[in-house]
Amino acid sequence: MNRTVTAAAPPGPHGTAPSGPVSHTAGSADTSGVSNPSNPSASSALSDSSASSLPDVWEDLVTTALLGTDRRTPAGSASGANAPAALLDAAAVATVRRRAGLCPAGAAERPRPAPEDPRPGLPPAAARRLTMLLTDRSGASGGGRRGAAPDLLELLPQWLAAANAHGFAAPPPALPALLDAARGRTDLRPAALRFAGPRGLWLARLNPDWRFALRSAPGGDTSLPGPGDTERVLRLWQEGLFAQRVALLSSLRSREPAAARELLATTWATERAEDRLMFLDSLRARLGPDDEPFLEQSLGDRSRNVRATAAELLSALPGSAFAQRMAVRAGACVAVDHTGDAPMLTVEAPHECDAGMERDGVVAKAPAGRGERSWWLGQLVESAPLGTWSRRLGGRTPQQIVALPVGDDWRSELHAAWCRAAVRQRDAEWAQALLGEPSAAEAGGPGAVSLAERAKLLGTLAAADRAEWVAGFIGTHGLPDAFQLLGVCAVPWAPPLGRAVVDALNIARDAGNYPWSFSGVMGLAERCLEPLEAGRLDALLAVPDEAEDASPGAGGYWSEAFQRLVSTLRLRAAMLAELNPAAQP
Repeated sequence: MNRTVTAAAPPGPHGTAPSGPVSHTAGSADTSGVSNPSNPSASSALSDSSASSLPDVWEDLVTTALLGTDRRTPAGSASGANAPAALLDAAAVATVRRRAGLCPAGAAERPRPAPEDPRPGLPPAAARRLTMLLTDRSGASGGGRRGAAPDLLELLPQWLAAANAHGFAAPPPALPALLDAARGRTDLRPAALRFAGPRGLWLARLNPDWRFALRSAPGGDTSLPGPGDTERVLRLWQEGLFAQRVALLSSLRSREPAAARELLATTWATERAEDRLMFLDSLRARLGPDDEPFLEQSLGDRSRNVRATAAELLSALPGSAFAQRMAVRAGACVAVDHTGDAPMLTVEAPHECDAGMERDGVVAKAPAGRGERSWWLGQLVESAPLGTWSRRLGGRTPQQIVALPVGDDWRSELHAAWCRAAVRQRDAEWAQALLGEPSAAEAGGPGAVSLAERAKLLGTLAAADRAEWVAGFIGTHGLPDAFQLLGVCAVPWAPPLGRAVVDALNIARDAGNYPWSFSGVMGLAERCLEPLEAGRLDALLAVPDEAEDASPGAGGYWSEAFQRLVSTLRLRAAMLAELNPAAQP
């Protein structure tokens, strides 16, 4: 009568426990010993197969167990009632053979000692804080959490930035946890690898899970040749995998832009279109006038995406011949009309996309739902140097140009194209003009078609100007429309911006607004408010009286959220003080 038994997998190389069972159908058998006297054929079968490697023998036994002895007879055994016992005996012999006959492996080369890190060590209190931040797994981050306890993991980026600013070295015992944290969060990697220093790279080479550190840190990947090793550079470029070639080109571009461009030119004609696009995108780093001839040549590429990318890069070089061609085309489409009571802009969009425009990267086919003429106009205007419009439109300043009315409903299209040009060319004066006054009635502004466009424009301004503008915007429009704008402001927020955010949160609380709709802003405030603002928030910790039309439980939530905000700010202040003992009283 058959029954189900379990054959253990062979032990590990050091006689460790079996990794797992294998179930099969077999008859009754005595498995207490290595061999069964009533069935000596099992031992002899395994002995006869000694010429075969043990893994092959074991795989054969496992296959027989999975199929069942009724369907497959163990090697060297007769079929019948004794087959299950023969299978188990053979498995037992194989297990003992592996344990007794394991040969020690050859001694591997000992790793070289970790390099010295000349930076000073952390103060003891800061080292303890780092351990706490790296081991905290209290829950999800963000303002949607309940409870007044700070989210320590979300404070790790700021702690690393402060430690790097002071020039401290990471404690060796903390390196594994630090690399694990950076592995799980790409936003941590630059600061974490800088803090980990040379010892972190040394450790990363010993663990495949930390390979990202070798790719991310300058000089971390020892497989990448240095710029002076011309022979290895050429060999890797011609024979390496695609990822290796991208890493090589990016690394070389960051140090020697001209050498990277010349290396790319050696194989450009034979590269695949998708590879050419990726390689061309690497030229964004340290883009300069010397890149113009190569980019100009790429305008004739057979791939439309490559042509479009080359055109975008050339438009970021206002002095390029491409930019001047686009200026002529765009200038022919926009003019000032003085025939009315007040001057206004008139727009005559292109009637066709000729071969010259297509050669310069203008995409002829418009997306679904978009008119062809407006599509062509937008591409011409966003590629033209912004400095040409003042000369073209009567010497007016950007503020004056943006303020002019635009005929025939072309205003949104024209201003949106100018927004894209200001972001691409990093022109702060045009960006300020297109943003307009933060107190304007239109939340979208005079030039931006969305808050996302405004956020991009803010990115071109100085940090102080950014904070001042967003503070004014919050004072007029409140917090719901400001979340995207807050994300581009420098941390910690400047005092005017911090006060504007806290005042708006207080107003929302007093108005009985639904509290969870502000959880995102509250989470930003925990990480971005100046820690010294904590003293101003004590008055907000009490549970307010709830109005009749307020959301149920809203008062308790607001009080809890403000308690967490204050606790987080005070914790951040303590963190900074621990990293700067000289500033402590």
